[in-house]
Amino acid sequence: MKTSGFLYSSLFIALLLGSGLAQAQVSAAEAARLGQDLTPMGAEKAGNAAGTIPAWDGGLARDPDAFKADVGYPDPFAGDKPLFTITAANAEQYRDQLSPGQRAMLTRFSDTWKLNVYPTRRSASYPQRIYDAVKANATTAKLIENGNGIADFKLATPFPIPQSGLEVLWNHLVRYRGDSVKRHYAQAVPHASGDYFMTKIEDLFLFNQAAGDYSQENGNVLFYFRQSVLAPARLAGTELLVHETVNQVKEPRLAWLYAAGQRRVRRAPNVAYDSPGTSSDGMRTTDNFDMFSGAPDKYDWELLGKKEMYVPYNSYQLADKRNKYSDIVQRGHVNPDLLRYELHRVWHVRAMLKDGMRHQYKQRDMYFDEDSYQLLLVDHYDNRDNLWRVGESYTINLYDQPLVWTKGDAVYDLIGGRYVIGVLSNEEPANQFDIALTPSDFTPAQLRRDSRR
Repeated sequence: MKTSGFLYSSLFIALLLGSGLAQAQVSAAEAARLGQDLTPMGAEKAGNAAGTIPAWDGGLARDPDAFKADVGYPDPFAGDKPLFTITAANAEQYRDQLSPGQRAMLTRFSDTWKLNVYPTRRSASYPQRIYDAVKANATTAKLIENGNGIADFKLATPFPIPQSGLEVLWNHLVRYRGDSVKRHYAQAVPHASGDYFMTKIEDLFLFNQAAGDYSQENGNVLFYFRQSVLAPARLAGTELLVHETVNQVKEPRLAWLYAAGQRRVRRAPNVAYDSPGTSSDGMRTTDNFDMFSGAPDKYDWELLGKKEMYVPYNSYQLADKRNKYSDIVQRGHVNPDLLRYELHRVWHVRAMLKDGMRHQYKQRDMYFDEDSYQLLLVDHYDNRDNLWRVGESYTINLYDQPLVWTKGDAVYDLIGGRYVIGVLSNEEPANQFDIALTPSDFTPAQLRRDSRR
């Protein structure tokens, strides 16, 4: 089914969603398109008719020695120059390729915010074993429990030829980010004056290779996660332990908290939905983590189709370790001179709060990269139907792996004029992949032993 540049017809959407969730598996013939006219991840391999989006040619090749201590990941597109700049003055000209939230940002910060648009580089790439897993998933993976869980998949993109909004969302939730990862990053929540302090955080991830195999005891665990606050001193020692479940309605996310002042581990039942995110001063919700994470059950998910949009992409300049945080964090928003926007095809999914459910966000319009299923842009509406917050993810291909992941996630408050920017690693140690971790490292008892004041 061809969707490039156009929204699905209302009839097609009705056929998919009118009688409940469509079965996810596709035929062997459809799956055979992966690696042919579709990329191994299911994106359209061809460029667009206008020639402004090129064909995917394999993305960035793996370079195991790519990371440099002084730079991070050298920008493979450093020679590119902006094609043009979108500002409040000319935003109407590009209206069809911008989200309402992007246009609102240009209006709200008309004197300082802009989008520097560069040539489109389809840099996304993954290991061959991930491509093999994605192809296998195409004919086996399925939604279960009204879309609140998935089954019969390997730990990689489950639905490379998606047929519903929930399938696109699950592609984001289960996308490949390595097998085990340690990452250090910094987060800031600038005041309206522009003043801020940096919170330093360490995350540990262990992705469960048995996820979705419900015959195993841990089959409903998607990944194990530990988060430690390292600075400032008044917050240091706070630890969060999470067992991220696949089906969070059947088995809610399991979470424990170690508070240094209390020196004990306790269950944390509210680490979900719109509870406040770690050290975010209320500027993001827990399910804003990773742009969206957690259970999808509070929303109805509508697939509005695929369209061409200017989205943050290949943010190597922002991630450059020669930048200090003071170069990035500015009043009202991050430094737009360090950002790169490109024209890409994205899946547009709308989440609408179900009747009887409560959440700070009544509506979320989400835009997922077709090449990676990384969620790049989210418009959030409050319960009075006002456009409230805009989320942007500044991603790169970590081409020593290779995989696509963020080097900065921001949530901008259009009403209050403040924002939170997290996952900055410019002044932090490099991500470490394939570190020696086991599920036993992610128990309350181990958290208690490892925690420190």
